[in-house]
Amino acid sequence: MEKELLSNNSGRRILITGPESTGKSELSLSLAEHFRGICIPEYAREYIEDLVEPYEFGDIEQIATRQIRDYNSVKHAEEWVFFDTWLIITRVWFDVKYGRIPEWVDQRISEADFDLVLLCAPDIPWVADRVREHGGESRKILFDRYKTELDAFKMRWEVVTGEGEKRFTNALKYINSYLKDGAT
Repeated sequence: MEKELLSNNSGRRILITGPESTGKSELSLSLAEHFRGICIPEYAREYIEDLVEPYEFGDIEQIATRQIRDYNSVKHAEEWVFFDTWLIITRVWFDVKYGRIPEWVDQRISEADFDLVLLCAPDIPWVADRVREHGGESRKILFDRYKTELDAFKMRWEVVTGEGEKRFTNALKYINSYLKDGAT
């Protein structure tokens, strides 16, 4: 049955988003492998890790520009595409860190067409590293903020919970439910 669904529904775009340290990268890669699709990795982490100085507003603009370019490069792909974060997080990052959001960000988010957004819950342990900034209660606050943003942009989304294989299974359940509901 699953293979039937895949052959009849190629070219889907799924966004995996959520607070830091919620398994987005692992989930994106696992889903891309499962559906024999493409994974667009998180660019912000790569960019920030390569900086010598602390990041600034212009750096976040560079990240957003790259996220848009990555989206555009696969928007007509026939394969499944899984995005490990995207402009929703960057939009919130602009606001939380700098209190302002470039106008063009909202327009780009509105123009995007994701079939489904999987919002990773902060229900797994926080793993600190030199790039992550928002552990503890901040993850819950950001999680709620992402829900608000997804609703504001009228995106179809589901909350993914669970650790490891359970998180993958829950994500897969939402994707299959989306397909069975007759999504076009």
